[in-house]
This record gives sequence, C-alpha cells and structure tokens, in this order.
Amino acid sequence: MFDFDLMIDRRRTDCVKYDNLQEAFGCVDLLPMWVADMDFQAPPAVVEAARKCCEHGVFGYTFRTGESKQVFREWVKRRYRWEVREEWLSSSPGIVTALSLSVRIFTAPGDKVLILTPVYPPFHSVVTDNGRRLVCSSLQLKEGKYEVDWKNFEQALKGGVKLFILCNPHNPLGRVWSREELRRMGELCCRYGVMILSDEIHADLTLSGNRHTMMASVSEEIAGMTLTAMAPSKTFNIAGMMNSVILAPNPEILQRYNRELLALHLELGNIFGHVTLKAAYRYGEEWLNELLCYLEGNVEMAQDYFRQELPEVSFVKPGASFLLWLDFRNTGFSHEEMGERLLRRGKIGLNDGLDFGPEGRGFRRMNIGCPRSILEDGLDRIRRAVR
Repeated sequence: MFDFDLMIDRRRTDCVKYDNLQEAFGCVDLLPMWVADMDFQAPPAVVEAARKCCEHGVFGYTFRTGESKQVFREWVKRRYRWEVREEWLSSSPGIVTALSLSVRIFTAPGDKVLILTPVYPPFHSVVTDNGRRLVCSSLQLKEGKYEVDWKNFEQALKGGVKLFILCNPHNPLGRVWSREELRRMGELCCRYGVMILSDEIHADLTLSGNRHTMMASVSEEIAGMTLTAMAPSKTFNIAGMMNSVILAPNPEILQRYNRELLALHLELGNIFGHVTLKAAYRYGEEWLNELLCYLEGNVEMAQDYFRQELPEVSFVKPGASFLLWLDFRNTGFSHEEMGERLLRRGKIGLNDGLDFGPEGRGFRRMNIGCPRSILEDGLDRIRRAVR
C-alpha cells in the first residue's frame, strides 16, 4: 500500500505550482490547484533510483541507453498491446519542446495547424509563436460527452491544414478517444495529406471503464503519418526531470525530427531524467494502479460534493487524468466576476478556462491530484467563492 494521503510541504522548493503564485495570480495566499503536477511523492523505486544516482556523486554527460528504450517498449506492449520497435524511438527534453520542434520541422511559416479546442494552452502557443496559422475546431458537448464536430473537422483539413496536433487523452476535458474516433480522425488526415502529432502524455492515467488507444497503433497507414509524444512525467509525478519519449514508425518522419533535435543539441538529456524513466517504467506499475484508484476516489468525491453542496457548479466526468473542467456558467456570475471571487473570497488558484480557447469562457480547470484533505479544502473554498 502507498500513502497518497501523506501531506508534503512543497513551498520554498522553487515549485511553480506553489512558489510562483504571485506572478500567476497576483497574490500568494491561495490554495494552488492549477499546474498539472500532483502533490504525491514519486514511486519509492523512482525516488530510490534518484537517491543512488545522487550518492554516486558524478553527474557527467549521459544518454538514453538501449535498456531505457527496452523498458519503454515493454511498458507500451503491456499496457497498450502494441509492439514498438527500438528504431522508431527518439527523445525530447519535454512534450512541449517536442510539439514546438515538430511545428518547426513539419510545417513552414504561414502554414495552417489544426487543434481541437478547448485544449492545453501550449497547443495554441507552439503554433502562433512559430509563425504558423492556428485553425481551431471546437469540440461539442452532446448528452454529457464532448464530441468532435466531424463536418467542421473535415472542412478544416480540406482548407490546407498541414499538421493536426491531437491531445490523446484530451486535456483539459479528460476525454479518452475511442479506437473508432481515432480511426476516423486518422483516415481523414491521411485522405488530405495531413501529418498527425499525437500528444499522449496522459495515456497512463486512463481511469477505469476507459481504454487508451495510441493513435499510431490504429493502422499502418495512420502510423506512417504520425509522430507520438509520451513521457513518464505526469504518470509518476516527475515532470521536473524533463525527459520524454518520441516515436515514429515512418523513418522519414523520425529522421527529420532527429536532424532538428541534433542541430539544437537537445538529444543528451539529463542523468536524473534517464535513471528515473527506467525505474518508473520498470518498477512503477503497482504504484500507478493504486494511484488510479485513489484518483477515481477523488473524482467521485468532487462529483458528490458539487451534486449535494454546490449544484451550480458541474463537470463532465473525465475518462483520464487528475484534471476537472469545472463549469461555472450557472452560478449567475460572469467569467470575470467568478475569477475575482475565486481569488478574493475562495482564496483558490484554478486555471482560467479562456487560456484553453474561447470555448473556456465560464470554465476553470482544477487539479485534483492531491491528498483528499487538500481536495476537501479546495471544494469548500469554491463553495465560499460561489455563495
């Protein structure tokens, strides 16, 4: 058994979530439930691997070994029933770095890049900051489930899009795309010659009753058009290690990616990132399975709380991750008013929904990857802000 109720003081550790509140919100006396990392210690085996590395005391240049690639391949085969070849694999310091690199490699200035909104803010910025044109297709809430607007999606592809960036599972909605939905997206991209960049960082956090499918595993044709980005960072709460896995079955795509990676001298990584990746994928599965049960309990706790104590606020139950997309539109307050009340009355820091796109007006993202006592405090603060 692992203790996910353990309270850990993260303040004064140069932690973005806790120590960057003044810059993010303009005040520091907040309960931070925003940045998407968890308040749990990493698995004991991961901590032990980092401790042994630290005790060795020599932190010279390092690289990702064949052993590291093998443990990742075994992880994907075991959890997603897909055989990944070693020659398909590359790396990145982080997923967002890989997204930005890919936009620069596979599109030209002025090219159109498609995303499904509302979505993780860097999906917007890696496109616009690199001088590409952002094309958004809004997800539609139908009968309590977010769906792709297939007509709009295909029209966008027809309109000259060069790259489609997919969030699978989707952040902030927690939407786990079915194999059939992925096939439809992928086949449309193949039809119109649009490359797919699939961010699957939340894949391992798929909750019970849902199954994650890797986009590139759907068919050989789709695999040939897809570059996938994964990482142990969200799964095992080691985002600060800055180590991600990139894979592409198409050798031309991988060669182009690697050429840019090498040109920017980003290929080596850091020694702690490598040792913790190996330990996480090799020894972290039992911890992860218990974590998922704990997160499911947190989702249920939040659902029950809003239903019983604050029915003005709601969310669609996520199929993956530790993020809730809270709907405040029935509170009677404008988006801006609600933001002020959350800060001034509730003393809680949530992500502003508008950062995810215009569809986020009236919404906030809440991180519930925390001990239940923190979650209870956060829920009470939201009620105080609304009432």
